[in-house]
Amino acid sequence: MNKKLLVVDDDVNICEALRLYFENEGYDVRCAHDGVEGLSLFRSFGPDLVLLDIMMPRKDGWQVCREIRESSSKPVIMVTAKGEVFDKVLGLELGADDFVVKPFDMKELSARIKAVLRRYEAHVGDADNEIIRFDNIEISLQKYELKLRGKPIDIPPKELELLYFLASNCNRVFTRDQLLDKVWGFDYLGDSRTVDVHVKRLREKLEGVSDKWILKTVWGVGYKFEVFS
Repeated sequence: MNKKLLVVDDDVNICEALRLYFENEGYDVRCAHDGVEGLSLFRSFGPDLVLLDIMMPRKDGWQVCREIRESSSKPVIMVTAKGEVFDKVLGLELGADDFVVKPFDMKELSARIKAVLRRYEAHVGDADNEIIRFDNIEISLQKYELKLRGKPIDIPPKELELLYFLASNCNRVFTRDQLLDKVWGFDYLGDSRTVDVHVKRLREKLEGVSDKWILKTVWGVGYKFEVFS
């Protein structure tokens, strides 16, 4: 079955060019020209990957990405004329999987799409039925579910993936760049503050849950999920 690609961009010419190129590569492509239409198509079409512009009418790309991440971990690549570090950091914090700046080369974009899809499929394939359990916490990557003291907790996909990765490698320290590579799936050349933001949000959720483990900062190095013996 062909991979399904959703393009959300208010530039009709760009949408048509992307549709023709990627249909020729074997994708099933649908296009939307504003954020509201994009979200509606995401729900009805069920794409394998979304190419998402930022500056759009009705709902911008930031809001669309945020709403997609409330219910789905499907890959999102932000495609935009904006190239500042702030925009990349915000996109990553909202759960984007990659970031491409216009004007882009079609072959490079195609390679990025294939790479993101491979990482996503491998990530999903690696998620088995096992649940990581420590005192008062259960983390399931397969179900994308976090339970604290037995109760399900709302958590964005990237926060859960970060927590799962650290907890599955407990007592091992990872740098911010290593976490970007392992969790976000690519070497992000720029500000690594997105890791700090995700750790801060995780700590707010995990505060006071247990005194037998901690999400710890190792100053000058990075972070680890420390379990006390």
